[in-house]
Amino acid sequence: DSQRLQRALEVWRGSSRTLSDWLTEPPRPALPGWRFETISLEPSDRSVLHARIAQRYQTMISAGLLAEVRALRARPDLHPGLPSIRCVGYRQLWDHLDGHATLAEAVEQAIAATRQLAKRQITWLRSLPQRISVDCLSNRAVAEVARHCARILGD
Repeated sequence: DSQRLQRALEVWRGSSRTLSDWLTEPPRPALPGWRFETISLEPSDRSVLHARIAQRYQTMISAGLLAEVRALRARPDLHPGLPSIRCVGYRQLWDHLDGHATLAEAVEQAIAATRQLAKRQITWLRSLPQRISVDCLSNRAVAEVARHCARILGD
């Protein structure tokens, strides 16, 4: 994995220590007076999330995402192997511009990849047992997050 290898080299160059050295070190205690809280915005209905993802990507296409990717593709210093070009949404349109998919196929692939990314993010958030979960589809989501923040800051 070239991205992880590059990160490991950056850490070693910056600290003269390997990543494994850092990872074997016991965690440092939190700074006095600091505590970290995680407020997790999680959808109660996956189908609504999927519809919103599709709508958002279509909006991005309408706002010029394809032209943006076309301009990036014209730059000689960019290529599909770069992490920034491999990201969800760009990669699929780059493939379309290379003739590997129709625009409709690329859009569907990007939407599917975004749904998969959202699923991985939700799974990761749910692995945090101390998180505060808020239904992001609720009409009260903003007020609920504000209430939790006020309670946390007031403690």
